[in-house]
Amino acid sequence: MKRWTTGQVAKQRNISVRTLRYYDQIDLLKPSFKDDSGRRLYTEEDLFHLEKIMILKSLSLPLEDMRDLLDKLTYKQILVSHYNYLQEQLSKLQTSISNTTSLINMIDLEESLSWEQVAQLVRVSTQTGAKKWTDYFQEEEKALLQESLPNMSQNNETTRRYMALLRRIERCMKHRIPPESEEGYEIGREFIHLTKETFQGNAELEEKFWEVRKRPAEETGLYPVSQEALEFVDRCIAYAEETHPPSSIEKVSPSVAPQ
Repeated sequence: MKRWTTGQVAKQRNISVRTLRYYDQIDLLKPSFKDDSGRRLYTEEDLFHLEKIMILKSLSLPLEDMRDLLDKLTYKQILVSHYNYLQEQLSKLQTSISNTTSLINMIDLEESLSWEQVAQLVRVSTQTGAKKWTDYFQEEEKALLQESLPNMSQNNETTRRYMALLRRIERCMKHRIPPESEEGYEIGREFIHLTKETFQGNAELEEKFWEVRKRPAEETGLYPVSQEALEFVDRCIAYAEETHPPSSIEKVSPSVAPQ
């Protein structure tokens, strides 16, 4: 039977010799053997016991509570608990990454960011039990929309295209460039193409999403777009269709904006 000294265990498991001695003192992990000189010797079973301790410790479990659990829980049960804990941490990390990405995109879109906007994003991301935009759709509809809609927490090509359009809209509104202009025509035409790509020609789904889009951002979790901006887009689309109505382009609503 192979045995390991305290120093060898400490090196292999990246744990201090002092900690191993402390575990021995409090009867949390006693080595199975000691040689004639009193040197501690650990068996493979002891190492598995140590592994349990390290996993439970990562779950922030107090040492005094570990003694009762170590003999009651199998190694697999402890691993399952650790897996669930890691999944929870991963979810929190993914939410943090998503929120940070959204803030970066919001700064790129609006050039400045107020504390109210930051606070609103935090409130939306931490709400529990609140209805989100996905709750208004069937599973097939939800799957299509989640795949195709622009999302401020991502940085894909579709999102970048919509962000570019929103920046152009804000610039037009700021400089009082009307929708019935060359710039308005280009915005309207681009929105028509993007909307067709997003909803894949499903007018019913587009209209359904539009109704959800008009609800308060606090309720849906969607990126807030002002009513003035939406009306500007609507006029751009109308102007584009009136100026050059290609047969391949159908009437659309300005229903899409980053989530």
